[in-house]
Amino acid sequence: MIQSTEIEFEQDDFEFDSIDEELLVDERCQQVLKQFYLFLQQQGMAAEQASELAFSADLYLRDYLIDFGRQNIVRPQHGIVTKFAGSWFITHTLDPEFVMLERHLTAITELYRFMNRQHLISVEELAFLLKEAGDCDYYRQRIDSFLNISGQGYADWDAGCPAVL
Repeated sequence: MIQSTEIEFEQDDFEFDSIDEELLVDERCQQVLKQFYLFLQQQGMAAEQASELAFSADLYLRDYLIDFGRQNIVRPQHGIVTKFAGSWFITHTLDPEFVMLERHLTAITELYRFMNRQHLISVEELAFLLKEAGDCDYYRQRIDSFLNISGQGYADWDAGCPAVL
């Protein structure tokens, strides 16, 4: 039997300043991801595919937003997905391929739709996040140009979409 996917968090539950608060936020993110996984299955997705999307969403939430970006996951900023897909993912992946990034973008899209259904993000936030996640041509170009960097070209490439939030 699949459990309920109701989430009982407020936006402030994802704020952190200290390491102890960050650990609590990390636990809350894990709960959100488990509920996301269950929700995907309730929507008819096979457990294996739901697991893959939850794994990709985990990389985005806990590695990128929390650990790297020091961000509240339910207070998304404009450009957050663009910086993840156009820079951070590329520079933090051994062999960045668009197919892999596309899988992460699908997970991010589904995660933010789920978070909107749970009233963790607004319709307006969902709209700009989905728009950013859908800019596949830009991200494909970023990967291609990264793979073709030569000499001192990294600084110019990075200036086009710095990972810093």
